[in-house]
Amino acid sequence: MTNATLDAAKPLEKAVLAGGCFWCIECAFQKVPGVTAVVSGYTGGTGADPTYEDYAAKGYVEAVEITFDPSKVSFEELLDIFWRQIDPTDAGGQFADRGAHYRPVIFYESEAQKKTAELSKAKMDASGLYSGPVVTEILKASSFYKAENYHQGYCRLNPDAYKAYRKGSGRDVYLGKVWGPENSGKTSAGTGARYKKLPPEVLKKKLTPLQCDVTQKNATEKPFDNPYWDNHREGIYVDVVSGEPLFSSADKFDSKTGWPSFTKPLAPENVVEKKDQGLLDMRTEVRSRHADSHLGHVFPDGPKPTGRRFCINSAALRFIPKEDLEKEGYGEYKKLF
Repeated sequence: MTNATLDAAKPLEKAVLAGGCFWCIECAFQKVPGVTAVVSGYTGGTGADPTYEDYAAKGYVEAVEITFDPSKVSFEELLDIFWRQIDPTDAGGQFADRGAHYRPVIFYESEAQKKTAELSKAKMDASGLYSGPVVTEILKASSFYKAENYHQGYCRLNPDAYKAYRKGSGRDVYLGKVWGPENSGKTSAGTGARYKKLPPEVLKKKLTPLQCDVTQKNATEKPFDNPYWDNHREGIYVDVVSGEPLFSSADKFDSKTGWPSFTKPLAPENVVEKKDQGLLDMRTEVRSRHADSHLGHVFPDGPKPTGRRFCINSAALRFIPKEDLEKEGYGEYKKLF
């Protein structure tokens, strides 16, 4: 049997997520590649057969049950989408919908899902996106009851009423403030919407003075006196501000300059090149796309196969060793090593 056959035979999995009105959460996952079904319903309470009239009194929450193909979309990617739909700092409800039956919860179906959820929550809590702690609960999944038929596919069957409800609830206003209008409510896994530029007051707390000078003021650190110029461990380098992936140790080489140097970016979509008019010559500056951090410069004197030298400040980077990629939320890059 080939590996392709084994992958094709991989069983479908389920994810159960609650984040306020189930119409909004259901709608977010309906068109995600790899998701085969999304059902609105009730879970987490006591007593059988809850209905829309009594589910809150029985301790249930509105939730959605997502059936997905793990060979096409991971549970971690589904959580990335989930965070972009909710206010994870509010345990008393979501937006205009108040009460414990509207609180955000991740219901795990396995120990693997529990571990992934805990790591994802910790990453969001440390992201600097929110003014308060992430309080979204992580609970073991229990019986899930399908809601009434008129709740299923509500955003598709009642688009005007759904848009009016969503706007009036305050959900879109909040998500726009946190993620930016262009990224709020994103439903494409792996879009990079989790990476963003942080406000100055957050940067001041998050970064050292040198990291601030380099990333925010285009400064250059001293050669041969920085953490990564002679780092030989396997792993990836991410933006110290946003965490967006930038470079890999597989493309790192000793340029004899005293700064970490790479032949190419790990994620070209996250690296922006700009003409930089210096005092004596024209250079090409390198910046991160989402955080807009100054990284360094690129020169046409690198080794084969690219002939390019991305000369990057260590102060703009955070190194994640290969053994920590899964824990840090970069599991998709393990295959590089």
